[in-house]
Amino acid sequence: MSAKTLPRKFVSVDPSKCIGCGICEYACTTEKGEGSWNPVRSRIRVVRMVPVFNFALTCRGCIDARCVKACPERAITQSEVNSLLIVDDAKCKGCDWCVQACPHGGITIHAETGKAIACNLCEGDPQCIKTCPEEALEIVESDEAADKRFNDALEKLPAQADQLTVIVKKKDWKPLIATAEQRSERVAEKLDALNQRALAKKHDKKPPP
Repeated sequence: MSAKTLPRKFVSVDPSKCIGCGICEYACTTEKGEGSWNPVRSRIRVVRMVPVFNFALTCRGCIDARCVKACPERAITQSEVNSLLIVDDAKCKGCDWCVQACPHGGITIHAETGKAIACNLCEGDPQCIKTCPEEALEIVESDEAADKRFNDALEKLPAQADQLTVIVKKKDWKPLIATAEQRSERVAEKLDALNQRALAKKHDKKPPP
């Protein structure tokens, strides 16, 4: 059965919720057994543009994926399940043609192996979604769904910038600090859980639920 006939599923971000904390990158590298938290090894990457606009990028499993067509070694194929990318490390030369061809920034070259890497949805249980403290990530099945979340967030940006300007001018820090503290608590909780999971994986123990 062709991958094109099956539903696509990929991780999408709501930039209006994303705080750029990078926990999704931490979760990804932990799940993939990279040994340490290093954003350049992650299959999902956080882009921090301005204080009120952050977002994450990952593979969309495109129909007629440009990265697949661009690969001169034919090292990239697509799974019949969700159109996810499959990289043949034995064939991949790390030329980065796939990176240049991708319109979504969803594929990258591993900093150490020199091979192409992309999200595989953690084989059906995306850890980035489970660990996001702001619930900014979710599974979608189309570019239209992903783009709508992005565009909706862009429309909110001017109002959010105006609100931030008013707070700074009035020096009304209490609400801002209270919000920041609440976010810090959520981030700390997720980090603690991830650290426990990382230790469990290191010692080959079953991670906590």
